[in-house]
Amino acid sequence: MLKYPHLFAPKQVGNVLFRNRIFAAATGHVDIKADKTLSTDALLYYERKAIGGAAQVCVGECHVDPVRGTRGGVSVDLSDFNSFRFLCRLTDYISRHGAIASAELCHAGCYANSMPGAVNPIYGPSECEIEGRRCLPMTEEIIEQTIEAFANAAVIAKMSGFGMVTLHGGHGWLLQQFFSPYYNRRTDRWGGSVENRARLAVAVCDAIHKKCGRDFPVEIRISATEFEDGYDLDEGIALARQLEGHADIIHVSVGVHGTLTSDSWLKFSPTMFVDDGVNVKYAAEIKKHVKNTPVVAIGALTDPAMMEEIIASGQADFVGIARGLLSDPDLPHKARAGREDEIRKCIRCMSCWSGLMQGQIYCALNPETSRERETKFCLQPAKPQKVLIAGGGIAGMQAALTAAAEGHQVILCEKSARLGGGIRCEENVPFKKHVREYIELQERLIARAPIDLRLNTEVTPELARALRPDVIIAALGARPIVPQVEGIDGAKVLAAEDAYLNPEKVKGKAVILGAGLVGCELAVYLALRGHAVEIVEMGDRINAAGNMVQGMVVAGELKRHGVKLHFRTKAVAITEEGVNCAGPDGEIFINAETVIYATGQEPLTEQAAVLGQCAPTFHMIGDCLGPKNIMQATRTAYTIAKDIGRY
Repeated sequence: MLKYPHLFAPKQVGNVLFRNRIFAAATGHVDIKADKTLSTDALLYYERKAIGGAAQVCVGECHVDPVRGTRGGVSVDLSDFNSFRFLCRLTDYISRHGAIASAELCHAGCYANSMPGAVNPIYGPSECEIEGRRCLPMTEEIIEQTIEAFANAAVIAKMSGFGMVTLHGGHGWLLQQFFSPYYNRRTDRWGGSVENRARLAVAVCDAIHKKCGRDFPVEIRISATEFEDGYDLDEGIALARQLEGHADIIHVSVGVHGTLTSDSWLKFSPTMFVDDGVNVKYAAEIKKHVKNTPVVAIGALTDPAMMEEIIASGQADFVGIARGLLSDPDLPHKARAGREDEIRKCIRCMSCWSGLMQGQIYCALNPETSRERETKFCLQPAKPQKVLIAGGGIAGMQAALTAAAEGHQVILCEKSARLGGGIRCEENVPFKKHVREYIELQERLIARAPIDLRLNTEVTPELARALRPDVIIAALGARPIVPQVEGIDGAKVLAAEDAYLNPEKVKGKAVILGAGLVGCELAVYLALRGHAVEIVEMGDRINAAGNMVQGMVVAGELKRHGVKLHFRTKAVAITEEGVNCAGPDGEIFINAETVIYATGQEPLTEQAAVLGQCAPTFHMIGDCLGPKNIMQATRTAYTIAKDIGRY
């Protein structure tokens, strides 16, 4: 009997039968060619979600108007038939695995043509200034052309094999701009009342049904609320009621890109600082008022038990997962088979968002993300080797699992009594619970794999030579850098790792030296525990060398918890009363009962290099090469282990 019968019950919508209630929510891909079609690597990225068991796989950011509707970057073009052959191939990659392919139809409105050098005018509901550019109000003629563009794109999608389309009516795209009284200040039939502001989305749904048939499902993603300065949940409910009978599925998200609030976009990409399923309550509220239209809930969903409860209790009819299927595309299959303890749950670290800004799609936990072609087709069989891995942190664990999966004889040695490495010190931090779960997952997988695990075992040159490995992988990690500050050895001074492991040692007001992610996240943790916290940073910003998106997230948390930051400031001496500092305006003194240093890590490169003489092949991975985040550690470890016995 299925453990999650409601989550895996099929459901019919229009002419489409979904095999379960899990949607692979729309995500875009940056690997798009000059002709606005996806590369083979990108096709396989979407196929992988279908292989994993999702009922629907949505291809994100398919634009309907190349002149007035694109943001100017990379996106799939659904405005004409030039891409028809490619689109047929894309839908085949998805549908041949039993999933329904959906195309997310987008129009950027007043955020269109935003790339440097763009010359086309931009249009939105009303005249305004957006990011220093003038947005013109759409005329009646342009509105009708836009409705036609959406409908024509849906026709192309249907003829190409897409089983449905998804309209992006949230997050600041054109349809939401018309929904929003912030953007839409029109006084004609397209503005004013809720009915008028919903008129464009309703007209688009109706036009698609007219051209594609009433049984061709149209899903629409909406933001239930825009938060500050925008519409609230009551108005979001009213908008959803206007869409009932026109849209076939209402996908309920929240928040908006752009000018409403600096952190509103984080509401639809929940961070590690919020609860699992944080946005489900909005879908549940809309579901109460929209009786005859299926509703999708989304937002920080990775737990099958939670998803089962959402469906069983009637809070929603489907659940949408985006980042959770980057970290583990096999989540649906594992949940259905009762293998929940093997699910690699998203830790919401924002590495994927940060990678996207650099033109890549990465996942901190899944090193195969965006490498689907390589892992599926491009590697010759490996010649079995005896592999000794020194160090059982993030990198060492991943290297061991990958090498074992490739058929190598693996010995994994960890000098302490537990796997996990330096990041283990954060395991009791509430907003890092998914990091702890990831480490526990890796431990379980190692226990089940053909890996010779030796805890409390330090790899010395003598041991390495005695084991006679073909390959040694050193993953020894790093140790904290102790800053050269007078009084740093005082009783009131702690390393960041010690503060994480023993938070009871932190007394009263704390001053943290260093505003990297470690120091900033520690500041948030201590603030949650009731401490007043100040940070001293020699540079001019937080997280200067780290994940830029997580840095933005943490900056918001620091502000929310009242953490004071001192930039371009150097700690000079630590006294019984606090910290003497040299700041941009001269000397300052900061009172503190506890001082914590988070000033970086010193790689154990020399200790690792000693092992290089003990085997024919030698690699160093993880922090012993230099500071690495989880994504960098897992991807490098995976790649090195994949290469063994092949080259």
